[in-house]
Amino acid sequence: MSERLIIFDTTLRDGEQSPGATMTEDEKVEVARQLVKLGVDIIEAGFPAASPGDLRAVQRISREVKGVSVCALARANQQDIDAAWEGVRDAEQPRIHTFIATSPIHMEYKLRKTPEQVLEAARFAVRAAKRYVSDVEFSAEDATRSDWDFLCRVFAAAIEEGATTINIPDTVGYAVPHEFAELVRYIMEHTPGIEKVTVSVHCHNDLGLATANTLAAIRVGARQAEVTINGIGERAGNTALEEVVMALHVRRDVFGGILPRVVTEQIVPTSKLVQRITGIHVQPNKAIVGANAFAHEAGIHQDGMLKHRLTYEIMTPQSVGWEASRLVLGKHSGRAGFTARLKELGYGDLSRERIEQLYQRFIDLCDRKKTVTDADIIAIVEDQLAQVPQRFVLKGWRAHSGSDGRAEAWVKLEVDGIEREASASGNGQIDALFKAIDRLVGRHCELEAFHVDAVSPGEDAQGQVTVHLRCGTQVYNGRGVATDVIEASIRAYLMALNRAALTAPVSVSGGE
Repeated sequence: MSERLIIFDTTLRDGEQSPGATMTEDEKVEVARQLVKLGVDIIEAGFPAASPGDLRAVQRISREVKGVSVCALARANQQDIDAAWEGVRDAEQPRIHTFIATSPIHMEYKLRKTPEQVLEAARFAVRAAKRYVSDVEFSAEDATRSDWDFLCRVFAAAIEEGATTINIPDTVGYAVPHEFAELVRYIMEHTPGIEKVTVSVHCHNDLGLATANTLAAIRVGARQAEVTINGIGERAGNTALEEVVMALHVRRDVFGGILPRVVTEQIVPTSKLVQRITGIHVQPNKAIVGANAFAHEAGIHQDGMLKHRLTYEIMTPQSVGWEASRLVLGKHSGRAGFTARLKELGYGDLSRERIEQLYQRFIDLCDRKKTVTDADIIAIVEDQLAQVPQRFVLKGWRAHSGSDGRAEAWVKLEVDGIEREASASGNGQIDALFKAIDRLVGRHCELEAFHVDAVSPGEDAQGQVTVHLRCGTQVYNGRGVATDVIEASIRAYLMALNRAALTAPVSVSGGE
């Protein structure tokens, strides 16, 4: 039995199923490259049969991202398995992950199959996947609501057909830790051939127990954990990678020294990247990666921390990638100094053209702010990297309002290379500006979420705005950074509209 935990990251597949978390192909590749830096073992890159876009993204990750196993999901049918192979065939280490539901409620109402039919479908799926790849994972969907003996039969059949990993999912977050541990132990004790394969678990957080269930399974022998960055995922989310990894590091006494190969110092940078790309921010008190994870306000805690950090901290901020903001550079700094600082902050692979764009934004920021911190530089870099092809480009805006709350706004956009302008009134300046933009793009999307953060302390701090727009049935996220919160809001709104324009036609109005 291996004493190293395999980390199977499904941020790009299960994580992307969070409402509003849809990523572009370029963004998926960017996340995949960061996951390699983080040190995950397997990236579940997508579900190729779900859409042509998913297939293209999996293919591109397989071609471009090296040093990791790339996995594609497939249902237990030939068409899905063929699509999965098309997705991962160029990967250095391809894996096909096939699944079928095994709980009575799923078999009766969703699949409309008998247990024997499900057993044969599992056999067929693994056999079909094995023709393409040597590394095949089989999952029994809704395992925690399945009959335990039937699960053992299905897993034994999958192993006979050549599965190399057997995954036990808590698909609806139904299990509690002691029960889940007993299930994993039972399967390991009653499934012929189980000693030849890796036992994996995949937990959901509907009862807030995903991490606890995963750790309970590891204690009794599971050696692969299926996780996502920040715990994002369908409904209440998945097991958070950062929580499992740091629990194993901090409590080696409990887990017997079982550790993954994750580079823990890359946890926070990876978390921030996923937050930026998906627009889904973690709550401030989120374990490990929340803004308050290492903050201490109570006087007794502060006193203890000053005397010895371990009085109230069980790990160091630096061990997971947190760094204190410090002042850097200034408006008299040259390009060489700015480029060197970018490399120190982890942005050493940017093109000259991109660095020049960033340098101009940096100089502009220096004129607006008294001091520029590392956090400010990271914010403008991340904002620039997040940009999508721009059909709508901001050229100018004005807004004013009075004590009655009514506001008037004017916006000038470049739309498909032509400058257009429009005015509108609204309930506050931001509402008026958004309405003016809607007139120019000829489309109204519902604002589902609006979030503002200060990038760094101080009255002249940059504002970072994230919006979620529902355009028809799809939700798009946008992000904007500026010293003026209103301008940051406009930039975020336009980014979301530009994302929407990539996937659906937008009629353009002449404005006023």
